[in-house]
Amino acid sequence: MNRYLRILFYLVLTGVGAGFIGVLAIFGAYLYLAPGLPDSEALKDVQLQVPLRVYSRDGRLITEFGDQKRVPLIFEDIPEAMVWAFLAAEDDRYFEHPGVDYQGLLRAVVNLVLTGEKSQGGSTITMQVARNYFLTAEKTYVRKLREIFLALKIERELNKEEILTLYFNKIYMGKRAYGIGAAAEVYYGLKVTDLDLAQIAMIAGMPKAPSTNNPITNPKRALERRNYVLGRMLELGYITNETFLQADAQLISASYHGLVQELEASYVGEMVRTEMVKRYGDRAYTAGFRVITTIDSRLQKGANRSLHNALMDYDRRYGYRGPIKNVELNDSEVTLDFDSILAGIGRFGNLVPVVITRVDEQSVIATMGDGEQLTVGWAGLNWARISSDGIKLGPPPQAADDVVSEGDVAYVELRNDGWWLAQIPVVQGSLVVVDPRDGAIAALDGGFDFLASKFNRAVQAERQPGSSFKPFIYSAAMNSTFTPATVVNDAPVVFEDALLGDVWRPENDSGRFYGPTRLREALVNSRNLVSIRVLREIGVPYAIDYLQKFGFESSTLPHDLSLALGSVSVTPLQLASAYAVIGNGGFQVESYFIDRIENIRGDVLVQSDPTVVCQDCVTEIGVEHAEYEQLPQAEMQHADDPVAPRFAQRVMDAQTNWLIVNMMQDVIKRGTGRRALVLGRNDLAGKTGTTNEYRDAWFSGFNNDLVTTAWVGFDEFRSLGPGEYGGRAALPMWIEFMGAALRNTEDTVREQPSGLVTVRISPLSGLLATADDPGAIFETFKEGLLPEKAIEPDTAFEFSTGDDEENSDEELF
Repeated sequence: MNRYLRILFYLVLTGVGAGFIGVLAIFGAYLYLAPGLPDSEALKDVQLQVPLRVYSRDGRLITEFGDQKRVPLIFEDIPEAMVWAFLAAEDDRYFEHPGVDYQGLLRAVVNLVLTGEKSQGGSTITMQVARNYFLTAEKTYVRKLREIFLALKIERELNKEEILTLYFNKIYMGKRAYGIGAAAEVYYGLKVTDLDLAQIAMIAGMPKAPSTNNPITNPKRALERRNYVLGRMLELGYITNETFLQADAQLISASYHGLVQELEASYVGEMVRTEMVKRYGDRAYTAGFRVITTIDSRLQKGANRSLHNALMDYDRRYGYRGPIKNVELNDSEVTLDFDSILAGIGRFGNLVPVVITRVDEQSVIATMGDGEQLTVGWAGLNWARISSDGIKLGPPPQAADDVVSEGDVAYVELRNDGWWLAQIPVVQGSLVVVDPRDGAIAALDGGFDFLASKFNRAVQAERQPGSSFKPFIYSAAMNSTFTPATVVNDAPVVFEDALLGDVWRPENDSGRFYGPTRLREALVNSRNLVSIRVLREIGVPYAIDYLQKFGFESSTLPHDLSLALGSVSVTPLQLASAYAVIGNGGFQVESYFIDRIENIRGDVLVQSDPTVVCQDCVTEIGVEHAEYEQLPQAEMQHADDPVAPRFAQRVMDAQTNWLIVNMMQDVIKRGTGRRALVLGRNDLAGKTGTTNEYRDAWFSGFNNDLVTTAWVGFDEFRSLGPGEYGGRAALPMWIEFMGAALRNTEDTVREQPSGLVTVRISPLSGLLATADDPGAIFETFKEGLLPEKAIEPDTAFEFSTGDDEENSDEELF
């Protein structure tokens, strides 16, 4: 008996000693590893890698940037069924253990002893949080010990709900989705709160092998895992048998859902990305920034549509260049894999790739990649005169087989009257919309399709504006001594300009000369020679100094007389911003596209602080209007209100501004922009522009609320073709946009400021009319610049009155 007691004693002593040594070993390991564990503050302030998201001003998602798709959630957002599903799949004793499940660890140790293989067994949700947030995924004993110690520390610092929230937001779910919020969107296109039980169980089954167990990559394996999770939920009493049977019977409903883009404004999105990287570096992609832009979703949709239609209309004028390719069709269309045939042919704009599978007399049957068929009727085919070079057109088609053949792979487009044969236009364009009251960019489109070309023509394409630039020259002239009735001779002129380095013989596009012409008529009909003589009279240095008020830099302006015809290079955005000064009454505003930047918690990090136009701020700042116009920028605020808006500085006197706007309204009423009369409005003003050899077509115009610039041209600076003036190639885009943007709005009234006088003048001489002049018209002048009175009706010379339809020139230089 004593012998057995001694053996027992030694065994107990050995066990205690081994336990003591084990405790010492664990304690020593802790002392060794503890310094490398993150501190409590790091645990409480973990940073998720959340992508940069860009929104319109009214909250529509434009795009996101970042490798990891993540939708951060708070615990209250997570359905209870989701919690039970994950506990059933990953850690059913989660609410019982202190972060480490010793039973699970013991099983893992036994497995190691019996098989010699390390396993993931015993890894609790808390340990997974420790590994995912702070450790690597390598399988080593040291890393496992760090994971255990860190899990225990996490449980001391955070409560169970906080730990679960971290887990649900971090866990990788395949397909670039991190967290259950992203998984719900990627696999089901839903928010987590909208998932049913079968979908919840499917997501809960993924973490074991997210790349291979997801329902898109391996639906069979994913279904097995889903059913396993449902079975565990039933076994643990989380769901009833009836609920289990209903969920278990459901088929897989998952499919890949990419970015849920609510508004197409990719060019704006790229502008934001560039700016954010400039500000924050690579953190821009991972810190969860939300950027709210100045874009108005309704106006942006209108801009996209108008640009698309204008470029397609231009492209159709120059014929059909033929199919993308031709494939051989089998006798039975059923055996064809249309998806494979059309693979690699992208969708651009509204264009859909198809295979022409049947050609009738004046219609065709086309098949899309999914096998669905559509009909293109004669209205969608008869435009397609064959053109191999985009210039010389063949005869009008008489039948469908004059245009297409069976097996042709081509694009079609759905229009109001059905499907049309289409093609990707070679021509490009842009549309920019600015709010003249503060410079906010309300809409911007930089090309036909961002996927086809990321070059943003709205902000990167520097092109000559042609006669779209003339309103600035005329404004400079009327800021001097010129008036709308000043007569300038539209006659041949030759300049030996040392700055140009050659003899220059400018002319009007028609080759005609119209003689003495009032300034108003010269702008309305875009007379080149008048503009040149005006600039020569006021002087290039004076004009350049004045043009800087519109945001143009002296160093970018040509210091010669070609400036009168718009030989400066500007982007569409720069031109729209300059027009905003005219459109808002003469106040300098700076364009901007970011309204505010928020962090992941919704705190505002950056808030835009634009200068704003305030026509009625006299009483608020307690100064006379004339004095207000001269105040330094820093003083143009409420002294007792540090968050008061910064008022824009007047750079153009009210009288000059009213006169130039009034003249530009005549451009639309009876000049080169008269196609815009179709809009039936009286508050629109603008100017066409066309450059040498028809390389660029412009129209810029506005009312009190919107300034819009439309541009059409080729990236390689080639001609748009004879007759492709601004009024033909660009103005239709402007008309379509403004028509939709201003629909159901009243005309805005532009009040005439004090300091102007309206009198009767002779339309021939521009002088004050005599009492017996039957053709006298009204004209408005600044006080002090009234013309002299004519002695008798003018008959000695022929003057241009602007009444001759043939003198309605477009503008070239």
